Amino acid sequence: MSQPAILIVEDEKKLSRVLQLELEYESYDTQIANNGKEALLLLENKQWDLVLLDIMLPEVSGLEVLRKLRRTDQQTPIILLTARDQIHDKVSGLDLGANDYVTKPFQIEELLARVRVHLRQQKDRNELIIGDLRVDLNTRQITRSTTEIVLTPREYDLLIYLLQNKSIVLTREQLIEKVWGYGYLGDTNVVDVYIRYLRQKIDKGFNEKYIQTIRGVGYMIKDHN
Repeated sequence: MSQPAILIVEDEKKLSRVLQLELEYESYDTQIANNGKEALLLLENKQWDLVLLDIMLPEVSGLEVLRKLRRTDQQTPIILLTARDQIHDKVSGLDLGANDYVTKPFQIEELLARVRVHLRQQKDRNELIIGDLRVDLNTRQITRSTTEIVLTPREYDLLIYLLQNKSIVLTREQLIEKVWGYGYLGDTNVVDVYIRYLRQKIDKGFNEKYIQTIRGVGYMIKDHN
């Protein structure tokens, strides 16, 4: 399993190196950008799990980096690194979509704790879990217990919609609209066919059956715990 990738955007080279060493000691994959322009290039060319972003940067300010990133990426956690007298910039950063900030000088243990919290929250957002069934939305990997499950694109979309609405009964018409799209003109029986495919792959061989038929209404996915 790959380690979380963290981008350190900090122009104070001594501090950025200390941060890199501490984070790599915790087994994170890190890279340093010493100015805003370099940061934007790295953000454009690689997917990061978290960004540590100094507000005061040469070439392009930290707030401008944040503003540009949030135009295309609303998900990646961003922790601002700020000076004590940058109250206005802290507020502006949070308004622009930063998740958190730490004030220099800070204790490295506090920063590492905040990094762990935001990575954990991000991981939870990127997974759908019910019982022993787990879907990684980034990789599209699906496992039940220790068994990896391979689905077609349509089966995957159907499973995701059921999981996003777990314990809610969904009619065939709702499933057609959300999974097949408004323009679908075929028979709604296609839902029954794909539910059968999903059951073969998700539930067959397991005592607990997640995909439930609600007679006369439709289907739902339900955790029995």
